[in-house]
Order: sequence, then structure tokens, then C-alpha cells
Amino acid sequence: MNTPKHYLGPLTDSRRWDRIARRPNDVIVVTPPKCGTTWMQTIIALLLSGDPLVDTELSIKMPWVDIRLRDLDEVAARLEAMPHRRCMKSHTPMDGLPLDDRALYVCVFRHPLDAHFSFRNHVRNLPLDLYDAWYPAEDTEGVTFRHFLEGDTDTEACDAMPLSLILRHYTTAKALADRPNVALFHYADMQRDLPGVVARMAALLGTAHPAPLMEDLVQAATFDNMKRHADRFAPSGGKGFFRSDDAFFHSGSSGKWQDRLSDTELAAYDAMIAARLTPEDRAWLEYGDQAI
Repeated sequence: MNTPKHYLGPLTDSRRWDRIARRPNDVIVVTPPKCGTTWMQTIIALLLSGDPLVDTELSIKMPWVDIRLRDLDEVAARLEAMPHRRCMKSHTPMDGLPLDDRALYVCVFRHPLDAHFSFRNHVRNLPLDLYDAWYPAEDTEGVTFRHFLEGDTDTEACDAMPLSLILRHYTTAKALADRPNVALFHYADMQRDLPGVVARMAALLGTAHPAPLMEDLVQAATFDNMKRHADRFAPSGGKGFFRSDDAFFHSGSSGKWQDRLSDTELAAYDAMIAARLTPEDRAWLEYGDQAI
């Protein structure tokens, strides 16, 4: 077993995973925020249940183990009591998680700039003030983007989703990608070929459904369907946690950063990416399999 790195922030404590007794067929969805976590968990819930109308209730049935807002004893007991195959989520990079060869780790990525602008919208929808300094409502001087570029993953800023967190997620997952129980997915591929992504996930899970049912499951997993039924698909949907469940599924689009950053800001982003990734890795992190 590895000795995981400790990630600690206002929301995150990666050592909470030490309390979770793992099972041979656990599924753990590991992503930076706003990179397709809920989408992938929904796909998994649909495939494991075989029910297009399954009540996903992700916050309870597929909990975010790292988050400090939920009582750890309660989360551990709830997971232990589950008689079925379990799925959990984490926003901790792979080097902060206990690795188990019997579990399946599903890592999902998105263009870092799209993830950043999606997180800006997400902050406005949260009933929390943890990110006010990083994401001021009025930001005429580009403070938010400077924080995105300069934030240190090894501090409590890890919860504010700096670029360094996305890069740490990617490099640690890529380093393990040759393992049969670690799979990398991309948001752009989920947009471009959702049936293909669902079929690949079904193969990883070892689930098989008749073709007509698979078509229904894919339709249930479309972004438009999740947004249309946001009270059902959003984490804690219908419980009043978010200011708007519908706003949780803001747009699902790509390229939302275009024309919103200056040449200087884009150059700073390019320099940071170039210093950390090969051109091939950058192409995949930004655009997925279509970049290959």
C-alpha cells in the first residue's frame, strides 16, 4: 500500500479516507472540481442499476468522502452498511488516496480553462463564503485568474481549484494509467461520443445490458436530461443546498473561456502548462481523445 500525500483545506481532508474500509469492487471517481464528476457518477449509477429512472441521490449513495462538512462516522457507517457495489467520489489527486489494486479508479478531466470558468459559476451558486477572496463578485483587475495561476495545491488553496490542482490530478493519474484498475476519461469525449463513453464504462464495470436498454441509459445520461431534471441529478438536488439546482448544470459547454482572457493572461497560462506537460499531454488534457 502507498503512503498517501495529505491534502488539507477548508473543505478537504484527504485523511478521511483512512476510515473507509475498502471492498474489492469499489469504484472511486477521482476528478478536479467541475470536470464531469456528477456526470460520470450518474453514468455509473445508471449502469450499475440498469434503471434509466434510478434515483441517483449522489451525495448520500455515492458520497464525497474527502469533504469535511459531513460527519465522518456517519459517512463511514453508511458506506459500511451498503449491501451493493459502492461508488464514491474524491477531489483529491491520486497521490493523496490509498491505492487498492482491487478497486476501480475513474479519473475524469476537462480543459483547465473550461473547468476554471465553470468553477466561477459554481461559486456563485454555493451557500458558502469560503471562496469570496479568490472569486470576488466584482473582479475588474483579474484577481480571480491570477489566483488560478498562482494558487498552491500544497496549501489550503487546494479547495479553490487552482491550475496546480488540475495539473497535479493529471500527472498523478497519468503516472498510474498503465494499471488495469485506473482509467482516464475526458469531458470533451463525453460531449462528443457519450454512447462510446458509456460503453467503455460498462466494460470497466463488467456490466452488460441489452442494446435497447443501453440506449435508454445513454439518453438518461445526456447533459440536457440531467439539467432538465436537476432536482434529481444534482448532488443534494431537491434539498435546497444550492441556490439553484438548475444552475449546477450551468451550460456544459466548452470554450467558455474564449474572448474572456487577455493575451497576457493566456500567455501566462500557456507558460505554466508548457513547464509542466509535454505537448502530447497538454493536447489530451485540453481536448481529450479527439486531440490524438
